[in-house]
Amino acid sequence: MTQTFGLNAFKFGLFSANCLGGLTFSAAPERWPAEWDDVVRVSQMADEAGIEFILPVAKWRGIGDADNFGRSFETLTHSAAIGALTKRIGVFATVHVTLLTPAFAAKSISTIDHVTHGRAGLNIVCGWNPAEFSLHGQAVDGEHRYDYGKEWFEIFAKLCEGGKAFDWKSEHFNLTGCVTNPLPVQRPRPPIMSAGFSQKGREFAAQVADILFTVLPDLEQGRNFVSAVRADAAALNRSVDVYSTTQIVCRPTRKEAEDFYYYFAEEMADETALSYFQRHRLKVQAKDGVTPDHPVARKKNDRFANATGKAYAGLFPGTYPLVGTPDDIVIELQKLHAIGLAGSALVFLNYLEEMPYFLSEVLPRMERVGLRRPPPSVDSEA
Repeated sequence: MTQTFGLNAFKFGLFSANCLGGLTFSAAPERWPAEWDDVVRVSQMADEAGIEFILPVAKWRGIGDADNFGRSFETLTHSAAIGALTKRIGVFATVHVTLLTPAFAAKSISTIDHVTHGRAGLNIVCGWNPAEFSLHGQAVDGEHRYDYGKEWFEIFAKLCEGGKAFDWKSEHFNLTGCVTNPLPVQRPRPPIMSAGFSQKGREFAAQVADILFTVLPDLEQGRNFVSAVRADAAALNRSVDVYSTTQIVCRPTRKEAEDFYYYFAEEMADETALSYFQRHRLKVQAKDGVTPDHPVARKKNDRFANATGKAYAGLFPGTYPLVGTPDDIVIELQKLHAIGLAGSALVFLNYLEEMPYFLSEVLPRMERVGLRRPPPSVDSEA
């Protein structure tokens, strides 16, 4: 796995398939059950189709009292196992930095990198959900979380580089004899991912990340955000690729897609989970300057639906909906590419039931418009 995941102009990840419900605030019975054998099947399906990476979400309990996300597979063991069962797709592990030491993460990610012969990646999460942290006897430090995360990354990166054992003493850490062996296959380290849209989140990504996931309120704000991220990184002699998250509802007709979208994201919306998410997420984001009247937060809370013009509750806040026929989906993806996005992470209400149609109908159309290339043989060298 390279830092840019190959040559496709617009790249894809399989997102949150390790969690009950995927990334959809819906109580629809059709939602993703996150059974292990099904997780393996969709991961192998994505691998064979040439999808660039798999990105699991780190969750320790549900969102509030809701079922969604309550069942999930831990991401380090998930990525090691999925990496051993696939052949070329990148496998990220998502880590809450305050719950795992840099040395533990360096050893774990290096192990996965050897298991997969160089396909591991790390998604750094600084955290927002107090219920998940209290389960570990920790608290969310909204004011200093990115400062802690940056120093955590610096230790992790130094461990991955190798060399003599070192000590690290600061306000946040008191570490002695830091070293790891084996070193990761990818040099100087596997690719790093983060997520955020606040000024602090953007600055954090510019300093440490190769990939930044962000919310996409609309195309114009998205274009401006991508430009700002690139400028921040360039000032540090770095480059960062920006990705979005897209909820896919693809059907042979637009009416079928819109009707199903309305059903699971409006009629069956999980308002309990959504209310908890918005209440607690905004408390943490307020420390980053993202208040309810912030333009991005305001757009998020509108629960807009780009493809239909309707506001549905069950869409995960910040997820960009692509709803319609395969041709409709490709047109929207072309727009996302045009504003500078490197790609998107794919979310489905039910991955196993919906992803095959997307792969068979949308990917060939993307090849025809120049956004993707045919996948190489799954047995070829990654």
